[in-house]
Amino acid sequence: MGQATTQKTNGFAIASLVLGIIWIYAVGSILALVFGYMAKKQIDESGGRESGRGMAVAGIVLGWIGVGGVILILIIVAIGASSSSHY
Repeated sequence: MGQATTQKTNGFAIASLVLGIIWIYAVGSILALVFGYMAKKQIDESGGRESGRGMAVAGIVLGWIGVGGVILILIIVAIGASSSSHY
């Protein structure tokens, strides 16, 4: 009989999801994106030995939401600074 293979969860996928949730200003979001894309690549190349693709995708989505939030905050601050200096 063949040996049973067990899947292990990719560590980068876990890190991506956690950093996407925690956010840590923009740094967590950027790292969530980097780790998420790395995890997806490793999982795809593992031939079924690694799992966690859903966590990696969730981390990527949360990372992009965080980056979008930072950009939005910067735009709001820039508009506020611009309008307050025109007295």
